[in-house]
Parts: sequence; C-alpha cells; structure tokens
Amino acid sequence: MKLTIIRLFECSAQDEIDLAKIWPEYSSASLTLSESHRIYAAKFNDRLLGAVRVTLAGTEGALDSLRVREITRRRGVGQYLVEEMIRDNPEITGWWMSDAGVDDRDVMNEFMQAVGFRVQSGGWGK
Repeated sequence: MKLTIIRLFECSAQDEIDLAKIWPEYSSASLTLSESHRIYAAKFNDRLLGAVRVTLAGTEGALDSLRVREITRRRGVGQYLVEEMIRDNPEITGWWMSDAGVDDRDVMNEFMQAVGFRVQSGGWGK
C-alpha cells in the first residue's frame, strides 16, 4: 500500500489510537478540527505514522506538533507530509513553525531547512 497524506476531517477510533502514539501528550478531546484548525497525517496500511497540527489565519499558517513515529523516521515521511500539507493550502503565503517543545533542535533545524524553511528567531519560517 502507498503512503498517503490526508487531512483529517474527523477521527476514527483507529485514528485516535494512532494519534495517541504520535502525540501521547494530547487527549483526543483536545484535537479539535475546523477550517482554521487542521490535522494532516501520513497514512500507510490504514495506520497514521506521522501528523502535524495546522492553524490558518488569512494568508498565514502556523505548524505545531510535527512528529513522525520513531520507528518510521528517516524515510521521508515528514518531508512528504509537510510538502503535501503546503500544496493543499495554496492560498497560504507565509508559514511559521515555532521551536517550542522541539526535542532535538539540531535535527529539526536540518529537517525544516530541507523542506524549504529558514531559521528565524524562535523557529522557522517560509
């Protein structure tokens, strides 16, 4: 089966289980979905492998909680996720991701630059 990037409009029971593995710090009730608060996820064999939360306001977009399950890292899942999420939102001209809560800033810095973001004070912008 092919890796696909999806925007979640509602979470199935399996999605909630998978998201709890990706984001153990969030309860399923805290993951609200709307036109301005979105979740994009990488899906393979009916399981979510990675996800990112996106907040949109006008032509600006903010990413947070970008994470790929550890067992799946270093295989291009995160890059594909970010690229497809940006492609799905062509009206957004400015993107931002804060470095708050980033475990390994050096690794995330390399990743964010690889997907076209620039290092800025407090995070990355595109």
